[in-house]
Amino acid sequence: MQSKSTKNDNRRYITGLDGIRAIAVIAVIIYHLLPFSIKGGYLGVSIFFTVSGYLITDLLMQEWERTGTINLKSFYYRRVRRLYPALFTMVIGTGAYITLFQRGLLKNLGVSIWTNLLYVYNWWEIDNGQSYFDRFQGESPFTHLWSLSIEAQYYLVWPILLILLLLILKLRIRIFFFLTLASFSGAAWMTYVYAHTDNINRVYYGTDTRMFSILFGVALAALWPSNQLKHNLTPMLKTLVNCLGLSALTGIIWLLFTLSGQSAATYTWGMLLITIFTTLLIATCVHPGGSINQMLTNPVFRWIGTRSYGIYLYQFPVMIFYEIRGISIGEHPFMNALVEIAIILTISELSYRFIEEPIRHFNFKSLRVHITEFFKLHSQFGLKRLIVVPVVVLIVICGYGASHPSSEQADAGDLKRDIQNNQKAVQKKNRLLAKQRAAKNNAANSSVPKNTVKLTGADAKIAKDYDLNSNQVTRAKQFQLTAVGDSIMADASADLQKVFPNAYVSAQVGRQIWQTPGVVNQLKGSNALAPNVILNLGTNSPMNPDQMERVIKEIGPGHQIYWINVHVPTRYWEGQVNNVIQGAAKNHPNFHVIDWYQASRNQTSWFWDDHVHPNPTGNLKYVSLIAKTIFK
Repeated sequence: MQSKSTKNDNRRYITGLDGIRAIAVIAVIIYHLLPFSIKGGYLGVSIFFTVSGYLITDLLMQEWERTGTINLKSFYYRRVRRLYPALFTMVIGTGAYITLFQRGLLKNLGVSIWTNLLYVYNWWEIDNGQSYFDRFQGESPFTHLWSLSIEAQYYLVWPILLILLLLILKLRIRIFFFLTLASFSGAAWMTYVYAHTDNINRVYYGTDTRMFSILFGVALAALWPSNQLKHNLTPMLKTLVNCLGLSALTGIIWLLFTLSGQSAATYTWGMLLITIFTTLLIATCVHPGGSINQMLTNPVFRWIGTRSYGIYLYQFPVMIFYEIRGISIGEHPFMNALVEIAIILTISELSYRFIEEPIRHFNFKSLRVHITEFFKLHSQFGLKRLIVVPVVVLIVICGYGASHPSSEQADAGDLKRDIQNNQKAVQKKNRLLAKQRAAKNNAANSSVPKNTVKLTGADAKIAKDYDLNSNQVTRAKQFQLTAVGDSIMADASADLQKVFPNAYVSAQVGRQIWQTPGVVNQLKGSNALAPNVILNLGTNSPMNPDQMERVIKEIGPGHQIYWINVHVPTRYWEGQVNNVIQGAAKNHPNFHVIDWYQASRNQTSWFWDDHVHPNPTGNLKYVSLIAKTIFK
């Protein structure tokens, strides 16, 4: 495929690296669309980092060996011309769309734009953004751009540091050992930061905690220059190279399908392991004597790989805008995923053909001549000049939206206020319940009398409002209950404590199942875990049976568990989460399903405009269903 390399020239285009990029971007896209299908797909970003580390360093060191220097001005110019046009188009286009059609996302639009254009967005995300693994609570269409900021910071700093290393250490082998030590030190630093912070964003978005993936590629380039590898290998060495490559690819695929982003293993050894596997795969792919390059070369991978930057860039805006508009995604997840993929690929192809490639090959030395020609009355550009009009309009619209961040959907504001007010009331009631339980030493029994008694006026109103009979209201007043949940539970918490006055409620916006064992452990420690436990989780992300089992185990025997299944029609994981909940009910006799999904189907009047959070009417129905299911 390539002609024979020599030490000082003959740079090779290695098509197999497009294949590696294709695998990475496919993993990321599927993870974002169907996270329950490939729960380690987010690791595709680590693959991108390592490939970028290798390619850039390999080219820079080849330039040093050819010319005795590295032209920094030319390097930065090429990087900006390659990366900035599509980024600028995506950021401005997304900002304009938000301003016109999705004003509920205007918050932080201005800061998202300038931090991305200056490539410092990842550091802003650490303290101000949401978790990468929270796929529901006001997700930003810019969230995924954190990785581009890290890459740009690498492009800015690394050529200068490489020149210093070449001047000081001189030999490739010395540079390799130095960089290898730095790589493993970076991985150890990630583990240390993860163990000493409660802010997962600090670990996931931090330049210092993620740079080691790039450094592994950099170290490989120092030891393994693509233009100095032998084309002819003995059969034994060729077999060894191929076996290493296939083993590395197998390891990558295994991690992509098994390693959850919420697992501690991800930050202790998972990201390090996939980086090592990627490094080995790159090493075997770029070697002209092996067969891995040919194995990873095909027209599909070539097309995806060459457009992987645009595909990665445009994916989140398409997904978020599409999913906000769609309310039946949970019913047909795979069909909707295919539609989104088609939209993403179409936009990426248009961007590649009409923005990225033309600007990448444009001769900017003649820019002044083109500008002069553009403004001539009878310009050779003719009607093509009109393309400037929509561009200017989009910039103006985006600028307006960025400077008016206070405009929000009233509906979303009402929901937020309801949750905040409910949480204040619930916290006050929780403190009172904690004192009462401490006085009684939590001696309450899980069973309650079933006899019907005459209702007070307040009880009669509760019975009417929540469509309950006198027996259900009476039993609910005596029922010892702990409720654990996310924003759905927080939204309904005040209603829950009205019907169940002995309910201790722990609900938090954005809570996910992987956080729940720790929450349950804290409730145990404060003597707040009642004999009956209600849980509402699964709104913000998919879950798997292992995570469910850890929650059940942490609650422990001797408790009745009532799990409310989810109504999340705008998210792909609705069916998957409900299947996991139903599976747990089959395996545990003390596990009961409260079927909110079935009760609320097609009941659009019960929900706010997000089609997920119950409005005041929905909260009445939600709590009524809980009481009726428990006391049926």
